[in-house]
Amino acid sequence: MQHYIGLMSGTSMDGVDGVLAAFPPDGSTGGIRTLAAAYIPFPPTLREDLMLLQAAGHNEIHREALAANSLARIYADCVRRLLDESEIAATGVCAIGAHGQTVRHRPELGFTRQTGNPALLAELTGIDVIADFRSRDIAAGGQGAPLVPAFHSAVFGKPDEVRVVANIGGIANISILQPEGSATGFDTGPGNVLMDHWIEAHLGKSYDADGAWASTGKLQQALLTALLDDPYFRLPPPKSTGRDLFHGDWLRQRLASHAHLPAEDIQATLARLTAATLADAIQMHAPAAGSVFICGGGAHNRFLMQDLQACLDERGVQARVASTAALGVPPGQVEALAFAWLARAHVLRHPGNLAAVTGAVGPRVLGALYPR
Repeated sequence: MQHYIGLMSGTSMDGVDGVLAAFPPDGSTGGIRTLAAAYIPFPPTLREDLMLLQAAGHNEIHREALAANSLARIYADCVRRLLDESEIAATGVCAIGAHGQTVRHRPELGFTRQTGNPALLAELTGIDVIADFRSRDIAAGGQGAPLVPAFHSAVFGKPDEVRVVANIGGIANISILQPEGSATGFDTGPGNVLMDHWIEAHLGKSYDADGAWASTGKLQQALLTALLDDPYFRLPPPKSTGRDLFHGDWLRQRLASHAHLPAEDIQATLARLTAATLADAIQMHAPAAGSVFICGGGAHNRFLMQDLQACLDERGVQARVASTAALGVPPGQVEALAFAWLARAHVLRHPGNLAAVTGAVGPRVLGALYPR
């Protein structure tokens, strides 16, 4: 078996998830095993710095460089934990797949930016690092996201069932896995990003654990209608989005005529926005789905999971909602494992994107190598 590490820090900006996985040496997808997993939360100062980099600001090139260095050191700490847990030496790892932290995503302008200083990470770990996975797809005319459907198809596909894998991080995306092996997917809209923003503003918490606060509120249909009026939801795929669109100012503009509502009602309605946009996408593009498997932080939000099931039922979609844990992969490890898989694809010179998902002109080998 060959060993790869995957590191993922997503749009929720809460920390880095890492996995060390064993892959068959023949390049096949069967028999992938996770040998170690680790999570390191971001220090509050780094999280604040990364949040500020989501929009233009004073001296931002300098600030991004410092944040990238800090992030690389946290990534290196995560790697050390993985090596210690698995008792595998750095020399026994083929490569690290490091996603980096997205600070801008503007495919319509021809760029995306994932900060992280992979050169420093290679220096600190003594392991080859593969990073900047999204830029090549954008250069080929694609969205650069989502990149996980190819991995989902290889690992979670089933010959006799249409399956949907939904990642609910800061932004939500779906992978639609067909029985014959093809896959499509796209970003559906906000995942946890608006709910996290709202509870932090009102209760000082970084996220709504288990959806407990949202569960005390009532759905406000007029507000939901206003939220759903954004043109993004009506765009056909391929499409991708991020904090460049769905952020605090976006929410404040749509709350202007609903400021009288109780804060917990707004939280409940934001949860329904995530559930409804996911369900709408599944109804339109995968109405025959038998199962919807959830990964990312949203899988731990029981209120949101129940809301998604209710939205699917209302739309006549017979799929059952479950965590990817039912498939043998804990929901917090899926994306990190995907970037270990993408790192191996780079080493093998296999394409990592799906043109049908991103809109690129064709398959491309993704990522840039920073040798140890």
